Amino acid sequence: MINNLLNLCRLMFDPFAKIVYDYMGGMEDIKKTKVRSVIPAGTSFVEDCARILRGVRIAARLGFRLSRETSHFVKELSYSLLRLDKGRILMEMNYMLAYGSAEASLRLLWKFGLLEILLPIQASYFISQGFRRRDKRFNMLLSLFSSLDKLLAPDRPCHCCLWVAILAFHKALVDKPRDPLVVAAFSIAIHSGGSLSSAVDVARRISQPHDTSFCELSQPVDQNSDIGLMDEVIDLAISVEDALNKMTDEDFVSQALDKYSQAPRSDMVFISWGLTMKVCSIFDCVRKGKDRGLVSKRGREIDYEGLAMGRLSEVRHLFARLVFDTVYPTKLNGLNNSVS
Repeated sequence: MINNLLNLCRLMFDPFAKIVYDYMGGMEDIKKTKVRSVIPAGTSFVEDCARILRGVRIAARLGFRLSRETSHFVKELSYSLLRLDKGRILMEMNYMLAYGSAEASLRLLWKFGLLEILLPIQASYFISQGFRRRDKRFNMLLSLFSSLDKLLAPDRPCHCCLWVAILAFHKALVDKPRDPLVVAAFSIAIHSGGSLSSAVDVARRISQPHDTSFCELSQPVDQNSDIGLMDEVIDLAISVEDALNKMTDEDFVSQALDKYSQAPRSDMVFISWGLTMKVCSIFDCVRKGKDRGLVSKRGREIDYEGLAMGRLSEVRHLFARLVFDTVYPTKLNGLNNSVS
């Protein structure tokens, strides 16, 4: 509590007397749905710039707003995040994206100009979409994370490899939009551990229309050849791994916002080599074929302990599920039974 200088985090609870002690006005801030610092925000964030991310995370998770002073210094001192240890950046980003408030967190990071510092590639996408700082609209990236949020909670998080995989998958679609049938077959192949022929068979039975609002999805074309469709699925898997390589290349990241003259320059890469390899293992099965000895996930129940640990079958199951929830928003009862 001493190191946490956000006001609503300074409440103390006596579990024996069942009394909440509030010496700093935290209850009043909760009533006003406001996040502010105990000491002046500028001083607090200079002492520890990670408090910037902590404040955004708490506001996103609770649906609160930052106080005017806090908001000002979040923007003013955003560049200080470049000095923060990358391991700590990853930890704070995981708290934002893996616990059920990823969409709200991304919106706040964009609103306060932090996305350009932390995720320049994704910030470039927001700019290209004409997103304003307080925009209430959705894009495909926000929709993917909204689908993820519906399956997670503060006590039911996912492993960080899942949200990094979502970022890489989306980047691949931005670089080269794909036929919805290809995306569907790709997701089913991930779910099944790499069985392309059965994935194509299941995908061809989808009769429900996809969400046509996403520019990352190209106009559907007749896919007469199963082999041709499987080749496109493999090509998408290669593109996802290429996107992940771009996201972990400081030179590429530093140039992500070059064509936007007013945007800040950041070469922030906080995804470690070990995490990169973990994410690659999610998609490897599409190119290499069905994993030997790996049993595909059965049923729709989520093993949250396995998900938090990054168990491959559980991560693949959730990845496929949230992609379907995003690309085909209405429930696909027949398809869900097929991939369960």
